[in-house]
Amino acid sequence: MSWRVTLACNRAEGEAVGDMDEPFPDHPNPPVIVADEPDEHRPDDWRIHAYFEEQPTGDELAVLAGLASGEPIVERLADKDWVTVSQAGLEPIRAGRFFVHTPAHAPEEGAINFLIDAGLAFGTGHHHTTKGCLEALDRLERDGRSFANIADIGTGTGLLAFAAMRLWPEARAIATDIDPISIDVTADNARVNGVAIGEGKGELALAVADGMDHPALAGRAPFDLLIANILAGPLIELAPAFVQATAPGGTLVLSGLLDTQAEAVTAAYIAEGCRLISAGEGEWRVLVLERG
Repeated sequence: MSWRVTLACNRAEGEAVGDMDEPFPDHPNPPVIVADEPDEHRPDDWRIHAYFEEQPTGDELAVLAGLASGEPIVERLADKDWVTVSQAGLEPIRAGRFFVHTPAHAPEEGAINFLIDAGLAFGTGHHHTTKGCLEALDRLERDGRSFANIADIGTGTGLLAFAAMRLWPEARAIATDIDPISIDVTADNARVNGVAIGEGKGELALAVADGMDHPALAGRAPFDLLIANILAGPLIELAPAFVQATAPGGTLVLSGLLDTQAEAVTAAYIAEGCRLISAGEGEWRVLVLERG
């Protein structure tokens, strides 16, 4: 690919890239579109990149301009496979016992390895919230917690569901997302990482679902572990449904929120009868709560 278009955007616009429909459905060779957070200390300043094989047209730039608040900046690049190059630049993530890497890197001996293609969907492990959730799950298992019925809501690439299943291999698990593409990606990643798809113990069920409104979730509830790495607004809005779907004494691992949002999210769950086990730390928080 020899042309790159970059647009400055906010976090919501960047994360929306993972959920959007194909913006060029009739294009014979559509661009690869990815988003990143270039500076962890400026968590609302993101960028969207679109990689084209040919110089983008005015109409194509107009479509991209609709994805972000910033103006498109067009660059001519050397002829390289820029998807591969961008993945090579993503260093593997170590989070507790987990090692998350792209195809450009080798697995690590002695770790729980996951191969996740960073170009396909969000939740690769390369964002602080996903890494924090992996660390939280690792701590729960080390603290002796055991779970038999797990839900990963807003799964992205399936990574958090995979991690939970490796820690509690006898559990039944379900991963859902509002985006059908994410569920397709999760199914592909499950095959790559040796995760069994199915309804039984040690197997992962998949469903396209908006929040908790889906028969597959209702039929499996209550869960003793519910994971949701989404955004602060939906976490607050879904608090009653999430808590209702969690068994008494069950655990909720919630992320996708900034430290400035943690108090409001925590209050929503305390109001539903939960108690806070861990508030996390840093700019991006992972909340661990227990239903009373």
